[in-house]
Amino acid sequence: MSNIRPLRDRIVVERQEERTTAGGIVIPDTAGEKPMIGLVKAVGPGKTLETGAVVEPVVKTGDKVLFGKYAGTEVELAGQQLVVMREDDIMGVVEG
Repeated sequence: MSNIRPLRDRIVVERQEERTTAGGIVIPDTAGEKPMIGLVKAVGPGKTLETGAVVEPVVKTGDKVLFGKYAGTEVELAGQQLVVMREDDIMGVVEG
């Protein structure tokens, strides 16, 4: 991946394309909607408050996150499909 440095509270996420059913069957990405789980590739320095203080992001590079269906802006960089979104668009970190 080319280097991308998100600004402020922006997060760069790569969608996790491989999806499996509870029975272990892999569903190709052409068979359904785009996944709403992705891997964090880059994180900005944080949100700047009106006071000038910077609130560091909760997520970090390498986290697997859940985000809204229409969250962020899709971009293609060096052949990779990425989503750039604000940290507020992330609903949670997938653990385990």
